Amino acid sequence: MSRVGKQPVSIENGIDVSIDGTTLVAKKGNLEKRLETHGRVEVKIEDGKVQFVKKGDDRQSAAFWGTYRALFNNIIVGLDKGFTKSLEINGVGYRASIAGNVLTLQLGFSHDVIYNVPTGIDIKVDKNVITITGSDKQAVGQVAAEIRDFRPPEPYKGKGVKYTDEVIIRKAGKSAGKKK
Repeated sequence: MSRVGKQPVSIENGIDVSIDGTTLVAKKGNLEKRLETHGRVEVKIEDGKVQFVKKGDDRQSAAFWGTYRALFNNIIVGLDKGFTKSLEINGVGYRASIAGNVLTLQLGFSHDVIYNVPTGIDIKVDKNVITITGSDKQAVGQVAAEIRDFRPPEPYKGKGVKYTDEVIIRKAGKSAGKKK
C-alpha cells in the first residue's frame, strides 16, 4: 500500500488545476505544466486538494498511484517555489562564466567547455558556485548532472565539479615503500 498515494496534494494560491481527459493541467501566470496519467489512476479535485485514487488492487496500480501523486506534487512545488541545485568548482584555474544563454566552463582542458542552457532553466555563477534554478525538478537535475559530467570530482585532490552537499571520499596518494 502506497503511503505517498494516500496523501492529497495541496494546491497553492495562484495555481489553477484542471483535468483535460486523462491529463492534469496546472497553470500559474504564463507557466503551464501537464501530467498525462494515461488513465492509470483516477483524479479528484476537491476543496483545494487533488486526490489520487488507484484503479485496481494489483501491485502495478499501487506503483502508479504513488508515482503520479509524487510527479504532480513536484509540478505544484515547482510552480510555487521552484527547484534549485548548486554545483561547486574546485581546482586551480577552474572557473565558470555565464553570458546570456551560454555557460562557459574552464575545467583544465585545452579548450573551454560551452554549454547551452535549455529554456526554463536559470543559471547564476558566483565565484566557484553554479546555481541552477527552474520549475521542472527533472530538468534542473538533468542540467546539473550534465554540467557535473564534464569534469567529475577525482578522489585524490578533489578537483572537478561537484554538488555543494556532495562529500568526496579522498584516497591516499602513493607512498614510498620500505627498502630492504
